Amino acid sequence: MAVTQAQLKRSGVDHSTAEPLLIARNISKAFGHVQALSDAYIDVYAGEIVALVGDNGAGKSTLIKVLSGAHRQDAGEIVIRGQSATINNPNDSFDLGIATVYQDLALLPSRDVVANLFVGRELTNRGILDRRKMTEEANRVVRQLRTNLPSVRTPVRFLSGGQRQAVAIARVVRFGAEILLLDEPTAALGVKESHEMLTLIENLKERNKGIIVVSHNLAHVFRICDRITVLRHGETVGTLVKEETDSTEVVRLITGADLL
Repeated sequence: MAVTQAQLKRSGVDHSTAEPLLIARNISKAFGHVQALSDAYIDVYAGEIVALVGDNGAGKSTLIKVLSGAHRQDAGEIVIRGQSATINNPNDSFDLGIATVYQDLALLPSRDVVANLFVGRELTNRGILDRRKMTEEANRVVRQLRTNLPSVRTPVRFLSGGQRQAVAIARVVRFGAEILLLDEPTAALGVKESHEMLTLIENLKERNKGIIVVSHNLAHVFRICDRITVLRHGETVGTLVKEETDSTEVVRLITGADLL
């Protein structure tokens, strides 16, 4: 199900000789007698947004967890920047430049934005936390991503849902991730905040990140994504270039109506 260079050109991604940042092919994963993934494929290029869609139970979360290191696949291959990669745990994934932002965000509500951006990787000067340098770096990242935050000194508990999403994304960008896996980034947001979050994701694309977005919202998918990969019953049943398809075709693939 690999995409052709002609499709890339039509999707607006100009990579005449480039290879994908990430390829996951023939991925299988079972939990006891339940086959969550049987033949899953997805790839993403630098400067591209790929939507991962499918009905509940299609295997989207399992595939994301395989790529993030939360699950280890039973079969299949993951290729990062042209090299076969083994992902046994989240540290392996992170070391490969992959970062996942789940819906729960994993933020510290009582700490400010600065502390959340640097949690576990604090900057020090002679063994003492260098708050000044961390604040400067936090402001730099926030400006680069053009996020709408009141102040990097604001405790996360006082931020809106969209602002918290922005902090979680800014954290993985600050850590240097090149491949971002975003799990339903607009699911709990209102209209205005969803618009701001989609704009932030587009900004990440401009920074040449490879982005996979899990979403049930096809309006959001068609706004920001270059390609759409559809999972059904654990198998990739299609990868569509946005400009060459519509929501009706995507729904037919999701539901299996294409088989009728």
